[in-house]
Amino acid sequence: MPDRAKKIRLIISDVDGVWTDGGILYSDERESKRFHVRDGLAVKIAQRAGIPVAVITSRSSKALERRCRELGIDHLVQGAGNKLVEVNGLARRYGVNLDEILYVGDDLPDLPPMRRVGISAAPADAAAEVADAATWRLETRGGHGSFREVVERLLKERGEWEKVLEGFDEAQITAPGI
Repeated sequence: MPDRAKKIRLIISDVDGVWTDGGILYSDERESKRFHVRDGLAVKIAQRAGIPVAVITSRSSKALERRCRELGIDHLVQGAGNKLVEVNGLARRYGVNLDEILYVGDDLPDLPPMRRVGISAAPADAAAEVADAATWRLETRGGHGSFREVVERLLKERGEWEKVLEGFDEAQITAPGI
């Protein structure tokens, strides 16, 4: 598995059910989302390690736009009808092959990309079919730090996690906006 982890050059993640617990809060005309701060820090850690993060979601949300902007995520695809088509487009945009992508998803629309990328991951509470298809079954549930678990595992398998920790020990890493 470490060889597969070393090939990863891009992380693509679904949002609802991964970065959130899958619940949707409506207040009149507004939609609210609750994000876990550890997932935000994981985005910054991945970026600092030279691994960009892109987001694909079937829904559209101003709250998600704001969160991605705060985290410096350059590519957010909302309203995705076919996630595999979008993953292929992001692969071309970043100049990577599918086996160089780690994809995180939790529900049936995530199956096509999960079956084709180098590593796929599913939160502990993912749909059974998605969990079965995942390379990595996570211990954390969606919205409770599952994206953080993905980044930590990836960097540990690459032998890069200790370097991340050293950056915090030496106060080289700050985390505004997480």
